[in-house]
Amino acid sequence: MERPRRLRSPLLRPLVAEVELSPKHLILPLFVKEGGEMEEVSSMPGVFRHPLSGLPRVAEEALKAGLGGVILFGVLPQEAKDPMGKGAYAEDGVVQRAIRLLKQEFPELLVVADTCLCEYTDHGHCGVVKEGPLGFYVDNDATLDLLARTALSQAQAGADVVAPSAMMDGQVKAIREALDRGGFAHVPILSYAVKYASAFYGPFREAAQSAPGFGDRSGYQMDPRAGLWDALREAALDDLEGADMLMVKPALPYLDVLSALKGRFAKPLFAYQVSGEYAMLKAAVLKGWLDERRAVLESLFALRRAGAQGILTYYALEAARWLKEA
Repeated sequence: MERPRRLRSPLLRPLVAEVELSPKHLILPLFVKEGGEMEEVSSMPGVFRHPLSGLPRVAEEALKAGLGGVILFGVLPQEAKDPMGKGAYAEDGVVQRAIRLLKQEFPELLVVADTCLCEYTDHGHCGVVKEGPLGFYVDNDATLDLLARTALSQAQAGADVVAPSAMMDGQVKAIREALDRGGFAHVPILSYAVKYASAFYGPFREAAQSAPGFGDRSGYQMDPRAGLWDALREAALDDLEGADMLMVKPALPYLDVLSALKGRFAKPLFAYQVSGEYAMLKAAVLKGWLDERRAVLESLFALRRAGAQGILTYYALEAARWLKEA
């Protein structure tokens, strides 16, 4: 009779466990705005929009917790947005200022910049919107130059990593060329290579105030119904265009995709435990239906087991504390 339980004794379980999770594997997403007070996101209890003046406090917490880094998302009032998303690549843009502030005060903190236009366009889409015979569409090639300008401005501000998330064909190539020409060949690209048109982004769009004003993003983000071939194709293209790291987004609903990429690409893989995943866990916890610590850590271990080298999660600070208490 086979007895797998022999290896599950309290003394043996830690010895035979293969999946490691530590604070260094976690990246904390941060929403940053120009000024005012810190604001809690109603659909994400415990997550806040931080004014620039409040960023150093959070950065210090991230460093003390031993996190792998932070990733920045800008938040602009609607009246400051425009059709071309100029705030994304402005020298004095909110993210550019945040990067300078953090790198000046905490040079040892890894700062990743999300590279997209949706938080800065008045229509809420990730690129240049034009009218066609069937209505609006996002002009892929017209958007590439704006994404490249955004990445270059982020690198000039001091970003350690740029992370293009617009899902435009050719965006990694355009950004890599712009960075190299601009003297930033050393700045790596973390590509949102496999990003689905997901219902799990809803709370993020409230937090970043970036919901599309019309239509949706299914014309450029991936179809959740597509087979693995679509994910492998997208990842392979970004790999060939010069991405240094690849990301899957959302995370838990796409463990199969993450695992498939792990077996095919010799590059670090990341997973983004997105706002809807956080909100589901938090809502169940607030209802008393889940043990927060156990449920969150279990979800993070699942991502590590599937192949994620790093995980972007709004639970980064709490998870780091729980891991140290274990």
